[in-house]
Amino acid sequence: MEHLDAVPGPTSAGPTSAGPTSAGPTPTELRRLAVEIATAAGELICAGRPDRVEVAATKSGPTDVVTAMDTASEQLLRQRLRSARPQDGVLGEEEGWTAGSSGLTWVLDPIDGTVNYLYGLRSYAVSVAVVAHDPAAAPDPATWTVLAAAVVDPSAAETWSAQAGGGATLTDARGTRPLHVAPGPALGQALVATGFGYDAARRAEQAAVLTRLLPRVRDLRRIGTASLDLCAVAAGRVDAYYELGLNPWDFAGGWLVAREAGAVVTDFAGGPAGSHGLLAAGPGLHPVLRDGLGLG
Repeated sequence: MEHLDAVPGPTSAGPTSAGPTSAGPTPTELRRLAVEIATAAGELICAGRPDRVEVAATKSGPTDVVTAMDTASEQLLRQRLRSARPQDGVLGEEEGWTAGSSGLTWVLDPIDGTVNYLYGLRSYAVSVAVVAHDPAAAPDPATWTVLAAAVVDPSAAETWSAQAGGGATLTDARGTRPLHVAPGPALGQALVATGFGYDAARRAEQAAVLTRLLPRVRDLRRIGTASLDLCAVAAGRVDAYYELGLNPWDFAGGWLVAREAGAVVTDFAGGPAGSHGLLAAGPGLHPVLRDGLGLG
């Protein structure tokens, strides 16, 4: 589990709100819980993966799959949250939104990168974020404030976490270290990550953008796990990441890790990221790549 005694101090790159009222939990406490439950779910899906994973169901289409472990992982996360924070809401990929009374909702992706998990490709993660929002309405990425998050990559034994105003860290076999995003290279030297949706028409649109962008950058990468793409930006493993059509649970955790590391994360027009678009990059590269995508 990640050690939080060396969490860096506030950074100007993070959200302006540092958390709930003084009577509520602190971002550090929320972050610690996010790490704890994401680690437990990561251990479950990694140790419990059979040699052959079967598709349990599909969602938007035959390529948008659910495995039995997706469901088991979300159930574990929800059970841990009911025990620790029964007054909070939960928004999970598999079971939807359960309203709470506290104004806090936990946003869960029990396996981000399910197709990778299905095929045995070691690029999948558990993403957990907690957001503050109007308790009278469903949590909305356009208006919520992400307070704390953890993204656990069990195959690589890496834990990424962040808290609003408190920085982002990566914990692995070498220990825990803070993450800081560089301004970014020139567009022609940028290594850019992206992803594709499941809908055929959307894929055609994404392919057109890809064709336009590829000659202008160093290269493109596609690993199929949005949370890890955002963490890769935070760690400098890629210079930028963009995608259209993400769900809230796909990006809530990685969004905060990237933001607290100093990345600029917006939609393609410079507003709040959402299903209509997400672009994450260092502050120097971000506006150049946004113009290059031509999607604003």
